[in-house]
Amino acid sequence: MSENVQSAYQEEQTKLDSVLEEIGTQLARLRAIPVYTGHDFTEQVLEAGREERRQRLSKSEPEPYFGRMDFEEEGKAPTVPLYIGKTGLDGRDPGSQPIVVDWRAPVASLFYSFTGGEERIEYEAPEGWISGTMHLKRNIMVRKSELERVVDTYTRGGEEPAVSDEFLLYRLGENKDNRLRDIVSTIQAEQDRIIRAEKNKALIIQGVAGSGKTTVALHRLAFLLYQYQEQVSAGKMIIFAPNGMFLDYISGVLPELGVGDIQQRTFTDWAAKLLGVESMLADPSETLDFWFGRAGGPAPDNEAPGRFKGSDAFRSMLESAAAALEVSGAPELEFSPWEEKTLPYETILHWYAEEYKHYSAAGRKERVLARIHRWIEMELKPVKPETLRKEYKKKAAQREKAYAKKWPDFSPLTLYKQIFGAAKDTRGILPSEALEAIPASVLKSTRKDLKEGRIREEDLPALLYLHLLLNGVEGAERFDHIVIDEAQDFSPLQISVLDRFVRGHSFTILGDLSQGIHAYKGVHAWEEMSELFGEEETSYHALTRSYRSTLEIIGFANTILSGGVPNAIEAVPVFRSGNKVRMIEFNPKMKAENTEGDEGILAAAKALRLLWGREHKTVSLLTRTQEQAAALHEALQSEFPELNLIDGNMTQYEGGLSVLPLHLSKGLEFDAVVIADAGLQNYGESEWDAKMLYVGCTRALHELWVLHGGATPTFLDNQGEWSEAGWPKV
Repeated sequence: MSENVQSAYQEEQTKLDSVLEEIGTQLARLRAIPVYTGHDFTEQVLEAGREERRQRLSKSEPEPYFGRMDFEEEGKAPTVPLYIGKTGLDGRDPGSQPIVVDWRAPVASLFYSFTGGEERIEYEAPEGWISGTMHLKRNIMVRKSELERVVDTYTRGGEEPAVSDEFLLYRLGENKDNRLRDIVSTIQAEQDRIIRAEKNKALIIQGVAGSGKTTVALHRLAFLLYQYQEQVSAGKMIIFAPNGMFLDYISGVLPELGVGDIQQRTFTDWAAKLLGVESMLADPSETLDFWFGRAGGPAPDNEAPGRFKGSDAFRSMLESAAAALEVSGAPELEFSPWEEKTLPYETILHWYAEEYKHYSAAGRKERVLARIHRWIEMELKPVKPETLRKEYKKKAAQREKAYAKKWPDFSPLTLYKQIFGAAKDTRGILPSEALEAIPASVLKSTRKDLKEGRIREEDLPALLYLHLLLNGVEGAERFDHIVIDEAQDFSPLQISVLDRFVRGHSFTILGDLSQGIHAYKGVHAWEEMSELFGEEETSYHALTRSYRSTLEIIGFANTILSGGVPNAIEAVPVFRSGNKVRMIEFNPKMKAENTEGDEGILAAAKALRLLWGREHKTVSLLTRTQEQAAALHEALQSEFPELNLIDGNMTQYEGGLSVLPLHLSKGLEFDAVVIADAGLQNYGESEWDAKMLYVGCTRALHELWVLHGGATPTFLDNQGEWSEAGWPKV
C-alpha cells in the first residue's frame, strides 16, 4: 500500500469511527424514548417520525456511506467534504451541515455526473443553479461497519488520471446471489440522468442486456419519492414485470433504498383482478408452448392474436363498438309503472343523452335508472287509498325490473363477446366490413374461447380498454407513476390503457428490442409506443454500455446479433476480461463410456459438475422449452439433488443451481450459464432464434458454455477471439 493510499485509508477510518459513534448516539437517544401506543393523534405522528428515524439509522449503520466528494461552492469557503449515502444523516444541531448527504439530494448528482476535468461544474438546486469546483472524488466501501476499500477516482491537480472504472470493476467482479441489488455506489452518469429525469414524461429506455435498466428504473422510483414527496406516494406507484419469479428477484432493491409499499405486479394479475375475470384465465403455458416450440419463429403479424389484439386497428374497432352501444343505450321505449301513468321515451333519452352526458355509458345507465326509481316514488305519494298505493307499488317494482333488463349490459366482457359473435345479444357486433378486418384465425379461436368461458392474456388489454370506454376510471384507481419492465413485450394498446390509469403520462418504460423474443405480441420498434404520446410528452434514452458480463461474453453475444438480427443495437462492454466462451460439442465417447443417458444429458451433467465446483453462487442450465427443462431436471436430479426446476408458475427464485427454459431467464443473471443444446434441432437461422440465444448468453456474468450436438446456426459459427472449442483442462 502506497503512502498516499495508506494516509487516505487512515483518514477514512477516523471519519467512519466518528460517524458510527454519532449513529450510535442518535439511536440510543431514540430508543430511550418509550414507544407511544396511545390514541392521541399528535403523539402518534411524533412516534411515527421517531420510528422512521430509528429504522433509517439502523439500516445505515452497516454501510453509512459509499462516497465522498470535496466540492467548493463558488463564493464560499472552505471546501467541505461531503459524504454520500443511501440515506441522509443530519447533524444534532438544526441547520448544521449534514453528516451524510442522501444520494438523491441535488448536490449528490455531482458524484455521479462528474467524471474528471479542471473546469467548473454545476448542479440544479431548488434555489437555482449552483456552480463550483471539484477537488476530490472518492469511492469508499464499508460493509458491516468495517472499512474495506478506499479508491480515489479524481484528485484535482493530481498527476494520476481519473480511475473511476476501478471501483466499478471491483463491484462487477463479485458473485451474485438470488436477488438483484442496488447500484447506488456505482450509478453511472448516463444512468443518473434517467433516474433524475422529470416526472411527467413517458421515459422510453432502450437498454442492452446488462445495462442496468431495471435497477435504474427502481432507483428512479426512489428518487421521485424523494424529489416529489408532496405530489406522489409509494402506494400510488406500480411496477409491471414479466412474471412472479422476476418480481421476487427484484424485490430486495427498493427496501435496500429505504422505499416500501410500491405495488409490484404482472400486468396479467393486475388486469384480471380489476376486471374480475381471474377464474376465466387460460393457462399461459399453453401459449408459450405453442410459440416457443414452434420452428422458425413467430408467425406473421396477421396470424398472431397478440399482435392484432394489441394493434391500433383493433383499438379503433373497440372504440366503434363501444360508441355504437353507448348511442343506442337507452331503449326506445316509454316506461309505464302502472296504467294511466307514463314516462315518455323522449324524457328518458334527454336524461341519458343530455343531462348525464358527462358520465360514462355505464354511469349514465345507473343514474337514469335511479332517477326513474325516484320518479316512481314521487308519483306514488299522492295515490290514495293506501291499498291502491300498495298495489301500484308492487306493479311498478315488477315493471321497473323488467324495464331495466331491456337496457344493454355495459360490462366489457359482454361487449367483447358481442364483438366476436360469442353472445346471443347482438347489439355490440361490428358491421360485417369491420369483422372482415379481423384475421379469420383470430376471429375463430377467440369466438371459441369466449363461448367456452376462457380468456387469454392477449384479451386483457382489449377488455380493460372497453372497461375504460364504458365505465371510465375511478380516482382511487389512478397511479402517480408506472414502471413497465420488458416493455418490448407489451402492445401499444396496453400502453394506451395504462396511460388512462396514470397521471401526467408519468411512465418509465424500459426494454431491449434485441431481446424481443415475444415478438408474437410485443412491439418491433419503439416508435409504436412513442407515437402514442405527444412529442413533448416523451423522452427516449439509449443505454448501450453493459455492466453485467465479461468482455468475452459480450463479444460473443454481439456476434450473434450482428449475424442474425439486422440493425440490432450491440452492447459496449465494460473492460472486464474473463474466460473465453466454451463451444462444446457433445462427445460421442461419453455415450460409449456410459450406458445410460444420451450425449446431451451427459454433457449437461459434466458441465454442471465442473462449473458448480468453481465456487459460483448461481449456475443455470438453459433449455429451449419447458418440456426440455423438465426432462433434464429428471435426468440430472440423482446427481444434483439441489438442482431447481423453474417454470412460469413459480413466484420465487432460489438461486443456486437451476434449470429453466430460456424465455423465463429474461431479466435474471447468473454467475455461470450453460446453454443446453444450441444445435440446429433447437435453434434455426431466423432473427427470432438469434434473439433467443442472445438472451440466453447475456444472462452470464462470468462464464458461458454453449453445448451442441453438431451443426449450429451460422451466427454461432466463427466466433473467433471470443470462444474456444472443447472442455476446459481440469
